[in-house]
Amino acid sequence: MSQNTTEVVVGGAVLALAIGFAVYAGQISGVGGGGTGYALTASFRSAEGVSLGTDVRLAGVKVGTVTGIDLDPLSFRAVTQFSVQEGVDLPDDSSVVIASEGLLGGNYVEILPGGSPFNYAPGDEVLDTQGAVSLVSLLMKFVAGGDQ
Repeated sequence: MSQNTTEVVVGGAVLALAIGFAVYAGQISGVGGGGTGYALTASFRSAEGVSLGTDVRLAGVKVGTVTGIDLDPLSFRAVTQFSVQEGVDLPDDSSVVIASEGLLGGNYVEILPGGSPFNYAPGDEVLDTQGAVSLVSLLMKFVAGGDQ
């Protein structure tokens, strides 16, 4: 009887640990509820390397995530929706850039704040954008001598 009780206690502890790990992993990755913030959109010539859940950073600090990417069939630009944490008020002359973490790192969306006294409202579109720079095309231009 005591062996059966020990197995039940150990099994319960393992199950509680697994649930705790799953909750922690969900919080770290931003999956699930608790997404308080406001939505903004931006249109990019190239959104290469950006996908749902990609970090949105301001001064290197994560302040939001990418929540949607669609193709505008009229302009052939990538329309990106992203959220920004409540309490982070962005001036309405801020710009949004797709930046790279390095040669082998992934891309993220970087907000470069402006100096306007007016802020973006939820649902506004950021007009000043810069798309992703393809490192492969830059290397090909360098190898080809920069004439192309």
